[in-house]
Formats: sequence, C-alpha cells, structure tokens
Amino acid sequence: MVTEEETQPMGKIENEEKLPIILMADIKGAVANPGVYQVQEGDRVVDLIQLAGGLTKEADPATLNFAMHVHDEMVVYVPRMGEQVVEAVTQSTGGQPQGKDTVNLNTAGKDVLETLPGIGPSKAEAIIKYRETNGPFKKIEDLKEISGIGEKTFEKLKDLISVK
Repeated sequence: MVTEEETQPMGKIENEEKLPIILMADIKGAVANPGVYQVQEGDRVVDLIQLAGGLTKEADPATLNFAMHVHDEMVVYVPRMGEQVVEAVTQSTGGQPQGKDTVNLNTAGKDVLETLPGIGPSKAEAIIKYRETNGPFKKIEDLKEISGIGEKTFEKLKDLISVK
C-alpha cells in the first residue's frame, strides 16, 4: 500500500546546510592591521574592523557606517582625526566612478590617494609634495606634472579625482 506521503515529489531538504559565501574586503587607514580580509556574506563593517584588529587611537569613526553590509571587493577607509575624506566606505564599481564621489587631490591624505588605481606610497607622497610646493591643483590635468604619472595613469584616474 502506497501512502500519500510516499508519492509527494521531493522538495528541498530542510536541514540542508548552506556553505558560507566568502567575500574579500580591503580595509585601510587608521586600523591596527590594514589589509585584505575574508568575510562572510552578511558580515558588517564593524566585523571587518574587528578582523583588522580594531581602530587605532588616531581613528575618526564619525564618517563610518559600522552597520553597513560588507560586499565583495569593498574598500573601507578609516580616516584619522582631522583628515578630510570624500567617502570612507566604498564599494567596488569595476573602476567606474561612483556618482559624484571623487577623491579631491587638494585635500586627500596619503592613505586615500593610495586607494586610487596606479597610485602607491611614492606617488601619493609626490602628489602631496606637489601641492605643498605649488599650491592646490587648479585642474585634474595638473596631476600629469608629477613624475611617474603619465597619460595612461591619468586616463585611469580622471573620473575618480577632482580638485575643489
């Protein structure tokens, strides 16, 4: 004898364990151990900060949204006190600009400048030295005046930077 229960089509197994989805996020700035960390889907910025050893004494958490969900390829920048930052938490856009949020060449600190493609520690220092020596950038094209920043690098940066 076949019961109704035995003839039901099999659906999803209710006790099926889901494997966690692993995301990679980059945290920079005023944290104990900046770097790229693995987080799980559903983790928040506060979890990423804890993985990075917490905030340093110099950190200015006022611009951070600790409750924001972490996304794959997200960059979280924790500014230092007194540092002006366009956006402390950014999400990867595949190199495309995010609306009007750009890095202001005239106010960005070294760590913020290093978040730009093709800008490492030495170029970030050169940008800061240029503006200290020559005054504020008048137009973004002035960036090409800096040794090591040519047309190729500028093309990658032009939609991500501003002068205000």
